[in-house]
Amino acid sequence: MHLPEDRLDQMVERFQQVETELGDPGLAARPDTLKELGKEHSELKPRVEAWLAYKRAADDLEQAKAMLSGSKGDERTYLEDEMRAQEAAMERLGTEIAALLVPPDPNEGRDVIVEIRAGAGGDEAGLFAADLFRMYTRYAETRSGWKWELLSSNETGINGFKEVTFSVKGKAAWSRLKFEAGVHRVQRVPVTESSGRIHTSTVGVMVLPEAEEVDVEIDPNDLKIDVYRSSGPGGQSVNTTDSAVRIRHIPSGVEVACQDEKSQLQNKAKAMRILRARLLQVKQEEQQAAMAEERRSQVRSADRSERIRTYNFPDNRVTDHRIGYTTHRLGEILEGDIDDLTDALEASDRSQMLDGSDGSG
Repeated sequence: MHLPEDRLDQMVERFQQVETELGDPGLAARPDTLKELGKEHSELKPRVEAWLAYKRAADDLEQAKAMLSGSKGDERTYLEDEMRAQEAAMERLGTEIAALLVPPDPNEGRDVIVEIRAGAGGDEAGLFAADLFRMYTRYAETRSGWKWELLSSNETGINGFKEVTFSVKGKAAWSRLKFEAGVHRVQRVPVTESSGRIHTSTVGVMVLPEAEEVDVEIDPNDLKIDVYRSSGPGGQSVNTTDSAVRIRHIPSGVEVACQDEKSQLQNKAKAMRILRARLLQVKQEEQQAAMAEERRSQVRSADRSERIRTYNFPDNRVTDHRIGYTTHRLGEILEGDIDDLTDALEASDRSQMLDGSDGSG
């Protein structure tokens, strides 16, 4: 495991300096400084302790290696056991250090709202949007304690979706699903294609951290709310009352529509949940724009115009272009078995954050 040794050694020096400053009797007269130093000390301590333990294990390993060449019998067996123990300790401590150095994700622990929209490819894109919707909801159903709820949908009439929005609640919902944001590309022969030609279509996925009311203040005067009759595929009216709701947030221009529920009140509540999530994303993107490039989070860095993953049906292949990950388990993945893929994305993300973070927390 690659660790930023120079940066870790600098942390040790800073930790020792902080301890010296905390030992100054005159610090009690400066409570603000005392508080800041105490906070820095508590943040540095676990990192420094793990790094010093890692270095001790590395030293012990080198000593055992040096002694091994002239040893035999029981002594050699002992040294080989010692080397294995130190290697295991270094691997464990390296993983611990890497986790401690990665800046915390501000959205960790949040539930999510997923929006899937058909892109290029007409009806075939709508059908693949439905495939992705099924993939994510099946995945949610396999995760212990997770629940999903349909918030809004606009069907194509041939079992596809122009767009579909749903929420996922459960432990680690954000950390497991945030990497799905971006453009997904499918290559296959559409059911509507008579000549057997392979078509390429795209579907856009957005993964938004669900916002609490306290996260985003919305002035009711900033909202333009319209009600209308909900419609089904082809635009035909499916409701005799004005139960569908469209909400426009005037300052930002963000607009949300919900029509799946029969009650206007329920549609409005769902629309407000989606609106809050989108406004939280806007707020976080504005904050992140002022941060260093290497500290970007998924919400800002996901480029909607560039494909992140390709699903190739003729080759039974799924490739995630961000990490060069390829698997020939397309069928299982579309059935919601995406843990291996998500694990690889999480590992890559931790590695990038470790290399790019400045270690300040």
